[in-house]
Amino acid sequence: MADKIKMTTPLVEMDGDEMTRILWKWIKDILILPYVDLKTEYYDLGLIHRNETDDKVTIDSAEATKKYGVAVKCATITPNAARMPEYNLKEMWKSPNGTIRAILDGTVFRTPILVKGITPYIPTWTKPITIARHAYGDVYKNSEMQVKGSGKAELVVTDKDGNETRQLIHNFNSDGIIQGLHNIDNSIEGFARACLSYGLDVKQDVWFATKDTISKKYDHRFKDIFQEIYDNEYKAKYEAAGITYFYTLIDDAVARVIRSNGGYIWACKNYDGDVMSDMVSTAYGSLAMMTSVLVSPDGIYEYEAAHGTVQRHYYKHLKGEVTSTNSVATIFAWSGALRKRGELDNIPELLSFADRLEKATIQTIEDGVMTGDLYMISILENKQKVDSEEFLHEINKRLEKM
Repeated sequence: MADKIKMTTPLVEMDGDEMTRILWKWIKDILILPYVDLKTEYYDLGLIHRNETDDKVTIDSAEATKKYGVAVKCATITPNAARMPEYNLKEMWKSPNGTIRAILDGTVFRTPILVKGITPYIPTWTKPITIARHAYGDVYKNSEMQVKGSGKAELVVTDKDGNETRQLIHNFNSDGIIQGLHNIDNSIEGFARACLSYGLDVKQDVWFATKDTISKKYDHRFKDIFQEIYDNEYKAKYEAAGITYFYTLIDDAVARVIRSNGGYIWACKNYDGDVMSDMVSTAYGSLAMMTSVLVSPDGIYEYEAAHGTVQRHYYKHLKGEVTSTNSVATIFAWSGALRKRGELDNIPELLSFADRLEKATIQTIEDGVMTGDLYMISILENKQKVDSEEFLHEINKRLEKM
């Protein structure tokens, strides 16, 4: 075999949880290490280690990403009540993605990976729909509490001189719950510019949708900032490129998306983007067939799979049962990060390796060799279902030929 491709700057590598953690090691061993002299700065974001470090490891990994500029992340558990005893947790740690995104800021772009033989559930979707998800604030940086009995809940802002502005949330006469959300103009401006710049790069229309008719201050602020930045910085460029930006209500956007042919960028606030990217990727065929990259305003990139840790398959794996888990999104997270590293460090061999890895992955599926989730929906005639590890070896056969 030829010499391995050399790297000059490390990638930040964020390991994860459950079945995706198993796939992570296999992908490295089978598809990357034989070809690339891999340099990474490794952070274990598995829930056990996050708990041991009081979640400091998550913050450290985000700071390292700022330093090196490119990270690749495995799927991680965001614990709920059921996970507390299972992992003997000190507390219900926040979403690692939420923490990392808050530190890096920026926008998450998620695009389905299209392959022959898999027809979207919405047959008019002939082109990919990219979800651009704001990556800061909202429910992922919320403050919340339970209210016991009666009491008055207020929003209070105390300025630097100690003056208070108060607004009533609710007068409680019984038990209830409250939640406080926030965002920052700077972050919304970065989100708007990222989406509008991305639209220009790929020559696609940009849609932005919120619910400003109900959220007359919060969502309306997003709408106003987008419009100001578009009018002042992008309108002429968009007109010259023959593309458009438009704003609509989120419920109208959903109706328009379902009737569309695809081929545009749909910008969403943080939570909307989380939900809609899962809806869009599932409608295209599989949650595991979606690329995801966080792009910060200062040019930092974090690549990940857009799905969870595949808990059900992991429990089967622990019992010694064979699983057929789709690793495509995780492979594309690695290829995306390696390509960006090659681009930033001017290593053309790394770029072409990333291209070959993606081509080999798609070719494997289009040759009829696939995991169980795709086998169920593929219309190819001579298709074959393989297990998780076998799928990676099949990709490697094609990669070796290339």
